[in-house]
Amino acid sequence: MIEQKVQQLLDRLIIVEGLLGEPDVLSDKKKYKELTQEYSHLSTLKEVWEKYNSSKKAVQENKELMKLESDPEMTSIIEEELSSLSAEIQVLKSKLQTLIVPPDPRDDRNIIMEIRAGTGGDEAAIFVGNCIRMYKNFASKMGWNTELISCTESDFGGYKEYIWALTGKNVFRYMQFESGTHRVQRVPATETQGRVHTSAITVAILLEPEEQEFQIDDKDLRIETYRASGAGGQHVNTTDSAVRITHIPTNTVVCCQDERSQIKNKDKALRLLKAKVAEERERKQKQEISELRSSQVGSGDRSERIRTYNFPQNRITDHRIGLTLYNLDIVMEGELEEVSNALISFYYQKKFEV
Repeated sequence: MIEQKVQQLLDRLIIVEGLLGEPDVLSDKKKYKELTQEYSHLSTLKEVWEKYNSSKKAVQENKELMKLESDPEMTSIIEEELSSLSAEIQVLKSKLQTLIVPPDPRDDRNIIMEIRAGTGGDEAAIFVGNCIRMYKNFASKMGWNTELISCTESDFGGYKEYIWALTGKNVFRYMQFESGTHRVQRVPATETQGRVHTSAITVAILLEPEEQEFQIDDKDLRIETYRASGAGGQHVNTTDSAVRITHIPTNTVVCCQDERSQIKNKDKALRLLKAKVAEERERKQKQEISELRSSQVGSGDRSERIRTYNFPQNRITDHRIGLTLYNLDIVMEGELEEVSNALISFYYQKKFEV
């Protein structure tokens, strides 16, 4: 099944390559952008497909060599090589399953990510900090850029709230399914009797609107300044540098106090406000089109419990797709690709079932 689909896409790569050289396409900026995105995606697919086939061929060669080998030391080396190749093939197969999902025009769009502590008090705030580290490591691995917009630190470590922007290739493609409630089960550092506690945090992924597609009228905004306070704002307590902006028609309120400059705080608050208002408009449009839950597949409803991180069992479970892995320690270091690839593939298939 994968082989057939990959071959179809490799045939498409040849066509796209030809189209990119045509004068009509070069003069149409929108079409050219779409085709260059598709070309980049298909070129990556070709590269992974070649590595996949090369690894499979190496496995076959090693198996043939094993039949002829009588030296125990050499046999052991070959077995190690086979084990390594098998693991590599599984990783490459997972990547292929994701890459056969066609690119979406929104794949490379910038996002704003909000992470908030939920039930569990201090332990939830600490887990927010753990997840920020996990996502930052993943972002670094993917070559993305990150920018803090606003945060509220917890008294015992971690954050009550952390809002930041992520930009780069395939940011939305990989991060869109992180929206929802993330549950953590572990023994908190403050627990003296070794009991496992359950806490939760919420994650929201907001698409940053592009300038040409979304504008907010200044008359619809109420902008207030106030004195920054608490962790993150201590260095500006003597000036009214913090900014609160209210979008009057929707009563959407955002605040930012993490920069020394009032102008910078205003700019960041406006970015966050636009993303929130745009998301609300899109949500209402979807609701008007259909009230059916099936039409909201992959919408990332943040009230939905999507994932459990069980530290005593080193287990991570994504409840939406029934995926359970026993490598939580590795995932928390930022190795999220296996989970993300499975989600991308699952929701792509789900579109055809609705």
